[in-house]
Amino acid sequence: MDLDISGKTALVCASSKGLGRGCAEALAGAGVNLVLNARGAEALEATAADIRARFGVQVTTIAADVATEDGRARLLAAAGDVDILVTNAGGPPPGLWSDWERDDFIKALDANMLAPIALMKAVLPGMIAKGWGRVVNITSGSVKAPIAQLGLSNAARAGLTGYVAGTARQVAQHGVTINNMLPGIHATDRAISLDTGVSKAQGIDMATAKAQREATIPARRYGTAAEFGAMCAFLCSQHAGFIVGQNIVLDGGAINATI
Repeated sequence: MDLDISGKTALVCASSKGLGRGCAEALAGAGVNLVLNARGAEALEATAADIRARFGVQVTTIAADVATEDGRARLLAAAGDVDILVTNAGGPPPGLWSDWERDDFIKALDANMLAPIALMKAVLPGMIAKGWGRVVNITSGSVKAPIAQLGLSNAARAGLTGYVAGTARQVAQHGVTINNMLPGIHATDRAISLDTGVSKAQGIDMATAKAQREATIPARRYGTAAEFGAMCAFLCSQHAGFIVGQNIVLDGGAINATI
C-alpha cells in the first residue's frame, strides 16, 4: 500500500532503538524524511547512518532529553516545520505505592505526559495552518489495563491519554489527527530487561523467563519493532484521516477485554 506521505518530514522521539526506531524505519520506508532524537548520541548517529543507507531519506539527528525544556527547545529548533510527530519516552521505574513521593510523580509527569503535550503544542499550529498533520504518541498497554507496580507510568500516561482525547477532537477539523499506540511486550531492550529481572528473581535462565512471559500472550510471542512501526506509519498516512483520538493496542491479545 502506498501511504502517500513521501517527502513529508517526521520528528520521531526516542528513536535510536526499540519501538521508536521501528516507527522511524517504517516512515523512512514510505519516503518520509526524519528528525531523529535520543539522549545517547552514539546510538543515535549509528541508527541515522543505517537509515540513510537503506532508505535514502534525509535524516537529521538531535541528541537531547525531551523531558527537559532545553532539550525540547533544541529539538524543535532543529526540526523546524514538521508534518508528523511521534512522541516516545521510556517509562519510570516500577515500585510500590508507598514508595513514591511528589518528586517521583513530577519526574514521571515531565517525561510521559508534559513533554509530549509540550511537543504537540509546539507543532500543532503549523499543522493546522497547512491543513494536514499527524501525531502518534507511544504510550503503554497499562493505560487500558493498569499494572500495579507501574503506578507512576499508569498515572502519567493516563493523563496524556485524557489530554489527547479532548485535543484530538478539536484539531481534527483542520486535517490533523492525534492517536496513541499502546504496546504490550515487544522484542526490544525493555523485554530483555524485564526477562533478566525475572531470571534473577526466580533463579531461571533467560529462555525460560521469556517462555513464561510468552505463555501469557495469546499470540505466544513477543511483538516486533517492525510490525509496531508499520502500524505507526499507517496512522501517519493519507489513509488514516478518519482515525481520531484512538488508543490502538498492540499486545498480541494480552489484555483480556471486549472493548
